[in-house]
Amino acid sequence: MNILFIHNNIPAQYRHVAAALANNPNNKVGFITQKKSNGDLPGVTKLVFQPTRKAHATTHLYVKQFENAVLEAQAVVRILEQLKAKGFVPDVICAHTGWGCGMFVKDIFPNTPLVMYCEWFTRFRGSDLDFDPAFPATLDDILRFRTSNAAMLVDLEACDGGITPTHWQHSRFPKAFQPLIQVIHDGVDTEYFRPQPAATRQLPGLDLSGVREIVTYVSRGMDAYRGFPQFIEALSRLLVRRPHCHVVIVADDRVAYGPKPPERQSWKSWMQASVDLDWSRVHFTGSLPYKDYLKVLQVSSVHVYLTRPFVLSWSLLEALSTGCLVVASDTAPVREVIKNGVNGLLVDFFDTHAIANRIEEALDNAAQGIVLRQNARETVMDDYALAKLLPQQLQLLQAYG
Repeated sequence: MNILFIHNNIPAQYRHVAAALANNPNNKVGFITQKKSNGDLPGVTKLVFQPTRKAHATTHLYVKQFENAVLEAQAVVRILEQLKAKGFVPDVICAHTGWGCGMFVKDIFPNTPLVMYCEWFTRFRGSDLDFDPAFPATLDDILRFRTSNAAMLVDLEACDGGITPTHWQHSRFPKAFQPLIQVIHDGVDTEYFRPQPAATRQLPGLDLSGVREIVTYVSRGMDAYRGFPQFIEALSRLLVRRPHCHVVIVADDRVAYGPKPPERQSWKSWMQASVDLDWSRVHFTGSLPYKDYLKVLQVSSVHVYLTRPFVLSWSLLEALSTGCLVVASDTAPVREVIKNGVNGLLVDFFDTHAIANRIEEALDNAAQGIVLRQNARETVMDDYALAKLLPQQLQLLQAYG
């Protein structure tokens, strides 16, 4: 088969499926992306696109995102036309919906099945945008949020099918399109993300060999969407009560999602300036190579995952697969995976006292922790293991191709 993937980043959600297809010498696999460096996959031909410009400053705020999507789609079209001129006709095309990169695919290859990766449909009510009363939306925001789906609706009207990783994310899409979209998670490599009781507590520049209690937190950035402010406030209570506890935060000092703190500082600097705690026991690693990130999970005493009702992070499932004892927010995407007291502990996202208490409960109850850790890994092995889900993804594409 000839298979073409289109995504702003490479490899992103297509890491495993693109690599698996490229391993078959009978397949030709291409990947159209904006990412020039890194991310390359063996056997996959990378083609880089670049929009000619950004949306004009004078473009109406409500449609600026759509203009950027159209410009991105135009840049992708130029590459599609080049491929077509060279005689490359895909049997199936996979594209991430919403940014624009797949918007005009059907206009170049009308007979090629188009399968969209449907990550997130923006809704103001009952979701991430009206969840936190500390950040009320204006009417301007609400109207802009609605029009932000315009490019995605164009994609959905044109596509032959879609895939989304969780039932929660599936439920956000318009009911008219839900029958087109199948729920198949990207999959977790459970052979890689597995417990290692003998893992050393040494990371580059950080030696925690003598530390018995290690609380971990992982996110792309440090922001309000992933509960970073609530986590730090909980630590101000926890670290007083646990004088030997240390904390490892694996995240970049940036806002990946959502609002910035007052005075437009980073959330890290804002919390450091406003929360009194023993910062010498809070270790910020930034992003880590996979091997070091895995080690953080393997030595974790308690892993904390907080999120608004939003896209579910890979890191939660990777932590569960590694057998972490997880304290997580009692929010929509998490409840799909974690059952309180069965494979993890749930807690109110906003209640920083309860978060601290939950972490301490987990640290103090070793017998319960053993059961929760075992059940956590079993959950991922049963429902989210790459070994089970990758064949489903490949079967889906082969059915279209």
